[in-house]
This record gives sequence, structure tokens and C-alpha cells, in this order.
Amino acid sequence: MFGKDEFFAKEQRKYSDDARGYIGNQEKTQGLLEQAQKKANRKKRSLGDTWEKLQLFFELVKAYSKGDYKNISTRTIITVIGAILYFISPIDLIPDFIIGLGIVDDAAVIGYTVKTLSTELAEFKKWKQAATFYAPENPLE
Repeated sequence: MFGKDEFFAKEQRKYSDDARGYIGNQEKTQGLLEQAQKKANRKKRSLGDTWEKLQLFFELVKAYSKGDYKNISTRTIITVIGAILYFISPIDLIPDFIIGLGIVDDAAVIGYTVKTLSTELAEFKKWKQAATFYAPENPLE
């Protein structure tokens, strides 16, 4: 038997192959992010602190897919996209139709991914803060 980290890693890796199909496909990635954002907004109360973590994932994947942020490995982006795919999947370890419990495994996989990628996520946060600080006042510029 293995520990919970290994368990969550195994669950998350199931989606890595599908996640590879999003690399270099901005339109497909945007569709995924829209779908995931809708679910996150619907489940915001149930997600608690995980909602904020998901927002960071969405921002990271969006910045990467647009070419704005490249200081991250493809492997890391695949891991984050895999976690997002797990989140939107209605049939995973605990199916979403089980009211009150269906979001628990999603939050756990997201939390595991954040823990695993903490250094890369911290670097992205720094970049995002710097980019926001130096952003022009006119968003169209």
C-alpha cells in the first residue's frame, strides 16, 4: 500500500497524456480554461481555499499558452493542465454527482499539485506581480 501523496500523484498522472494535447493549442486550452472556470465558480463555496489555487493554475496556463510566460518546464504545465482536467472530469475517484463529496478528491488533487509545484508557482506569482506592476494604464497597449 502507498501513502496519500503517491495516491494523488497516480490519480493526477492519469490525465497527463490528455494534457499533452493542449500544449501549443491556444484555442483548445482556452476552451478548457473556460469550462474549468465555470465549474470553479459554481463550486466556489465547496472549494474553499482551493478556489484561489485553481485561479492561479488558470492564470499560469493562460499566460503560458499565450506565450507571455515561458519560465516553466513543459512537464510542469502538463502537470497543471492534468490537474485541471481532473477537476473538470465528472467521473473520477469520487464522481461529481455524489453531492457534498464529489469535490473532495478534486480539491485533494489540486492541493497535491500545488504542494508538488510550490517553487514553480511561487516564481509565477512573482512574475505576475511584476507584470502587473509594470503594466500600462491602458489595457489595450
